[in-house]
Amino acid sequence: MEKLKKIAAVTATQYVKDGMVVGLGTGSTAYYFVEEIGRRVQEEGLQIIGVTTSSRTTAQAESLGIPLKAVDDIDIIDVTVDGADEVDPDFNGIKGGGGALLMEKIVATPTKNYIWVVDESKMVEKLGAFKLPVEVVQYGAERIFREFAAKGYKPSFREYDGVRFVTDMKNFIIDLDLGVIDNPVEFGKELKAMTGVVDHGLFTGMVNKVIVAGKDGVKVLERP
Repeated sequence: MEKLKKIAAVTATQYVKDGMVVGLGTGSTAYYFVEEIGRRVQEEGLQIIGVTTSSRTTAQAESLGIPLKAVDDIDIIDVTVDGADEVDPDFNGIKGGGGALLMEKIVATPTKNYIWVVDESKMVEKLGAFKLPVEVVQYGAERIFREFAAKGYKPSFREYDGVRFVTDMKNFIIDLDLGVIDNPVEFGKELKAMTGVVDHGLFTGMVNKVIVAGKDGVKVLERP
């Protein structure tokens, strides 16, 4: 699986050219993309400006010598490459397994060419088998949790080593075990309208290309 992730990520680097502002994603697949961009910067003299989606990616990019700018200091990002946890046939996806969904969405929004790199196991007919991350402010988080539970969304606070996970933006993540999300667009609107919810891991109508690596090779899917 790691080999497939690397193939997809390295394939995505063909869309990066000199002079571009490039969004650098977060997670196990995006890691390989950032590594390859760093190699091109060091070995080929690639000249780009990176915009990162997490503190982890910032540390990785800095270690590779990739020049960076804050998202507040740019107007347009030429291309962003990131992973996804699930992708449906309508190019909707779930992201946030790595805990960086808010920053990822902020970077994706001003991006002209938004690309996901995945292995074929991430392609699904319906979203929802992967638990949907919802980023919430800490104040009142227990109340939001109870509201999710009352709606039957089977919520759980994300934890690592028995400690509640805190995002780079100092928020909590509540994962919803939904099984199937029939209408990702409408469900995303419902979540966003809830007081205390900062954002959610449903990325709808955003991605331009999905690069899928599988046992039969690499496919580049483009949204109509």
